[in-house]
Amino acid sequence: MIFIIVAMIQSAKINIGYPMFQEFKIDKLETFPQSLETLLNQQREVIESITKSSETDYVKVLKPLQDLDEALGLFFTPLSHLNSVMNSDETQKAYEESLPLLSKFSSEIAQNEALFKKIEQIKADDEEAKMVVTHEVRDFVLSGAKLPKEKKKRMEEISLKLSELSNNFSQNLLNATNAFELIMTDEKDVEGMPQSDIDAAKEEVEDKTVYKFTLQIPSYLAYMTYGPNREHRKTISKAYSTRAPENAEVIDQMLALKQEKAKMLGFDNYAEYALETRDASTQEEVLGFLNDLANAALPQAKNELAELKDFAQRTDGIDDLQGYDVAYYSEKLKKEKFDFDDTMTKPYFEQEKVLNGMLDIVSELFSVTFKPTEVPTWHDCVKPFDIFENGELSGRIYFDLEARKEKRGGAWMNDWETHYTDSDGKQHLASAFVVCNFSPAIENTPSLLRHDDVVTLFHEMGHAIHHLFGKCHERSVSGINGVAWDVVEFPSQFLENFAYEAAILKRFGFHYETGEPILNDLMAKIKETKNFQAALGILRQVEFSLFDFMLHQKLYQGEEVQTLIDSVRKKTSLLKAPSYNKFQHGFAHIFAGGYAAGYYSYKWAEVLSADAFFTCIDEENGFNKEKAKGYKEYILAKGGSKEMSKLYQEWLGRKADVKSLTKLYEIA
Repeated sequence: MIFIIVAMIQSAKINIGYPMFQEFKIDKLETFPQSLETLLNQQREVIESITKSSETDYVKVLKPLQDLDEALGLFFTPLSHLNSVMNSDETQKAYEESLPLLSKFSSEIAQNEALFKKIEQIKADDEEAKMVVTHEVRDFVLSGAKLPKEKKKRMEEISLKLSELSNNFSQNLLNATNAFELIMTDEKDVEGMPQSDIDAAKEEVEDKTVYKFTLQIPSYLAYMTYGPNREHRKTISKAYSTRAPENAEVIDQMLALKQEKAKMLGFDNYAEYALETRDASTQEEVLGFLNDLANAALPQAKNELAELKDFAQRTDGIDDLQGYDVAYYSEKLKKEKFDFDDTMTKPYFEQEKVLNGMLDIVSELFSVTFKPTEVPTWHDCVKPFDIFENGELSGRIYFDLEARKEKRGGAWMNDWETHYTDSDGKQHLASAFVVCNFSPAIENTPSLLRHDDVVTLFHEMGHAIHHLFGKCHERSVSGINGVAWDVVEFPSQFLENFAYEAAILKRFGFHYETGEPILNDLMAKIKETKNFQAALGILRQVEFSLFDFMLHQKLYQGEEVQTLIDSVRKKTSLLKAPSYNKFQHGFAHIFAGGYAAGYYSYKWAEVLSADAFFTCIDEENGFNKEKAKGYKEYILAKGGSKEMSKLYQEWLGRKADVKSLTKLYEIA
């Protein structure tokens, strides 16, 4: 029987441990929606009491409202998380039945005119509280609090439908990913691939050895990067880029609803609406930034592609280089050019050693300690740690790092508990989940990571410590809460940059069989090849960003969506994509992950992360410890209590230099 791990909260203010963490308890999935309804009704009573009272004091109004937010997050996050990492018919049913309840509740609050007017009157004393009030008023307006009654009802319907469609998009993609497999029977089809990837694909079927490759990221990337059979690469690539065709209809519905929502609130389009909560000010600013970046990368990208085409022609007589050839020949070119490829370093990056090494580094830089803890989790491979600061318990983190069929692809950080002081003066501690999809251990080989995987782990850890090291007293601006969406990637990108530094890599780079430390020459090659084909990579990210932002500037439907991405590709894609490529059907970031009209955030935030990196880099130790102390104090600890640009100014006494981004990629 499938169970859900849930926190049993009997009311908004009962049984939340202090200073202990909310422990996961097992309850049956089929009862979850009913338990959620009970909790929401209890919260409705509290909200009604607050709304009807004569109180306009911050502590009497917004403090208890933040307590309710935390209680609801504690209760619901385990289900949404489980639906992503241990997906099943049972989790999906419970999740789908819960979404309308949450959407209705959220809409009720967002359109509660009496509560809105009460919050507008609140005069806060300290900076954190002032920011909470500012955000609350803004969010009420953006949720339709000032709309007439009939439009409020429509806004509620839109919010519910968008939640359902987002879930449908994600589920369709997961189902399509799991539905494909390619069985190979000829050893020549895997010849030259890393042995660990061959072993992972190998199966015995009716006394015969076969090799199975799927669209799960470790398997997909393995064959696209090392698979010698061009036709098989084409087959796998086509399957990946044509997943979930039913998402075309989902996209049309989502775009229409978002446009309608924006228009109802007085915006010209959804992109303009989205910028109300972003660091970037105008649509022109975003598009100008992206086009300038593309123009800067384009000349070098053309040279990089020409070099790759020449190499493919020279080595294998390939005269028509295709998208499914790029990763394969890029890896071979890197091997020839630098005498280096990922297979040389992978044996040195055993998952457990990398994780423990990264935790040691974070401990040293930020004066914390990570200790393994025995608590209930959702899978045997999950590794939970308690975090201590100055000898006192300060946070908890869970690592779920290996791919499995029930887990959606990609990597992410999910916050659960938040550091803040509640309305009774009691302190809550933060907790978070870090989720990746690394190759699992097999019979005789532990889980080994590509260097890209190491970078991914550092990236998600950067998100996690942003939340876990938050020290704000107000829940709405603590950790990652209240941080503008287009700068939330700053701490993650910042930390990932250090995963290329020898001083960092030598902490955990040991051969899994011999224990031999990673060679200085190999570490130098990792750094040297960091920006191999960097300009092509930038163009790809700009392509995604332009497509996403422009898609939300007016209403596109049906074939217009494909026409738009084709028009963007005329500038950004130097290799023409095949007509069957329906990338948008799998673009979960913007249709199921909250990045709508915001994918540009990765590059926008990277200006901050690149500038900060060059400020903090120390060739000998990897990281300037004094700067690390300031980074923790000004950036991580203060969460969303101030605009990121102001926090950055307070930390370094200056603005970030946009030229740091092209410097990071060594683009002239």
